[in-house]
Amino acid sequence: MRLRFNQLQAQLARGLAPVYLLCGEEPFQLDEAARLIRAAARKAGFAEREVLDQDGGFDWNALGAAADALSLFSTRKLIELRLGGARIGKEGGAAVREYCARPCADNLLLILAPGLERKELKARWVGAVEACGAVLQVWPLKGRELEQWVEQRLRAAGFAPASGVAALLAERAEGNLLAASQEIEKLRLLGEPGPLGLDDLLGTLADSARFDLFALTDAALAGDRARVQRIIAVLRAEGSAESLVLWVLARELRMLAEAAEAAEAVARQQSPAKVLAAHRVPRPRVPVVERALRARSSGQLHGLLRRCAEADLAIKGLAPGDPWQRLAAIADDLARGDAH
Repeated sequence: MRLRFNQLQAQLARGLAPVYLLCGEEPFQLDEAARLIRAAARKAGFAEREVLDQDGGFDWNALGAAADALSLFSTRKLIELRLGGARIGKEGGAAVREYCARPCADNLLLILAPGLERKELKARWVGAVEACGAVLQVWPLKGRELEQWVEQRLRAAGFAPASGVAALLAERAEGNLLAASQEIEKLRLLGEPGPLGLDDLLGTLADSARFDLFALTDAALAGDRARVQRIIAVLRAEGSAESLVLWVLARELRMLAEAAEAAEAVARQQSPAKVLAAHRVPRPRVPVVERALRARSSGQLHGLLRRCAEADLAIKGLAPGDPWQRLAAIADDLARGDAH
């Protein structure tokens, strides 16, 4: 069978096909289709997953071997064949046709072919997949199709978009589905579900545009924990580098710790004001920083700095844990004036 992307979920609900071929030039839909198939496979008991990466030296006997091999961990297995070129050649075509001629109920074959050329879709092996399974081709969405896709995503996120909202978001994304999806995720993080008008959308997008790395420390020093978590969530959704977020937090904490030490050491010659001047803290920020210092001790601030060092190791893969969760916890504890 041939499927369109918007038909996939209904087809999966009816039952898994033994073979799927995903191809096309739109990476977001391709990745999401693969994710949906993998999730449906897990739900159906295909607990093991074997990945075969086809490159120039690939041995096509590996496909038959994977199909015949008994699973070590479960009775059912997902075989994921990732094609690296525009064609699979005579040997590859024969291997896929042979697999399709005798599909096993305990195996599910998922073929990912993002670079498959259009002429290859007429090849006999593709016909074999279509006869026993499903071929899903994705392509960039434009115009009305893109608007409908955006509107569906908005409704799935809990919004009831007014006329013109989906069109504006589609225009902003310029055909990039990943960008559109990220904008919708930011709307979900920044706003409440329900009716979404153009004025609401424009206000939220403007609020989102103001979120930058330094807004994070401003919100933390102001003690606005809810805003801190929204900013962290948006920075993560936008793909901001964890190392940059860490740098901004650590920079602020070093300045605060030094100023707190100066305030606590009565006999010390240097005053907190001189520390702030040395760190070139802008004059409008000085009252905010001074209020923050009154609520935080140097010991608490040094404790947060030690946690920054731990977060740095996690970012580099040298310590366990999600770096974003570590960064969010540090920022939250800075916001509440607490190092625990």
